[in-house]
Amino acid sequence: MNNIANKGRILVTGATGLVGGALVPALVGSGYAVNALSRYKRASELPNVRFFQWDIAANKVDESCLDGVCAIIHLAGENIAALPWSNARKRLLRDSRIQSILMLYDLLHKRKDHEVTTVVSASASGYYGDRGDERITEDKPPALDFLGNTCKDWEHTVGEGRALGLRTVSLRSGVILSAQGGIFSKFAGFVKKGLGAVPGTGRQWLPWIHIADAVAMYIFALEHNGIHGVYNMIAPAQVTFSAFVRSTAEALKKPLWLPNIPQFLLKAVMGQMSEMLLGSTRMSAEKIQNAGFKFRYPEIKTAVASLIPQL
Repeated sequence: MNNIANKGRILVTGATGLVGGALVPALVGSGYAVNALSRYKRASELPNVRFFQWDIAANKVDESCLDGVCAIIHLAGENIAALPWSNARKRLLRDSRIQSILMLYDLLHKRKDHEVTTVVSASASGYYGDRGDERITEDKPPALDFLGNTCKDWEHTVGEGRALGLRTVSLRSGVILSAQGGIFSKFAGFVKKGLGAVPGTGRQWLPWIHIADAVAMYIFALEHNGIHGVYNMIAPAQVTFSAFVRSTAEALKKPLWLPNIPQFLLKAVMGQMSEMLLGSTRMSAEKIQNAGFKFRYPEIKTAVASLIPQL
């Protein structure tokens, strides 16, 4: 790993999450230094990484987190799938994404001497909602539900950085496939135990991307000044949920013998959260490909095969 940070210093929010945990070392390896925001005091085990504290609920942030920073990568946000969506939980899901970036913009407004030029932010495929077999490009309208409204407001808030003279990018991420957590590790765990099953009909489209490609796309957006606005963050070869589960079972050499999980059962157990498994979102990667991004894992079989040894 390159210990010489010669490309600049990046402020990363959500640095300890699933994507942040992979992105921070990738940034360091690419020649960046990283300032990472965390709710807790931490010491970094990586060279050129420093942690700073913030408390979104209390609207407090260590102002020195911006020292020497040329760009922000905004990944902060409570885990959508961690807990049922009570009204209080919904507020927390929104605030952790929207109030957090507003805090940083307020800080930039106060610090006229800052060097930040770019903000690259996460967004999510939940922007589109359940769209059946429709092939979805970035110009499609948002869904009129909780996730759709949250993503719309999240992106709008990030875009307010343009008034501060910033280049802003929002990457509408599909499901991140990683062996370290998330949907792949959960379903692979079920399949390994002989409990693999397909949710709903299985015909719903699962927007997915390998974590290595997600990390590479954040760095691509960071480094290319021609990238601005909104881009879908998904692999080119999208698949149905059934194909995803079956590809996982084939890679693990395990049979799928259980029947599909009925929609009514998922809704009874998960409530509104079941929308994430039952909704169909078939997104297009054409815009980011036309911008020059090259995928390492464009196909589900090679993506899954690369993750199996890491489980």
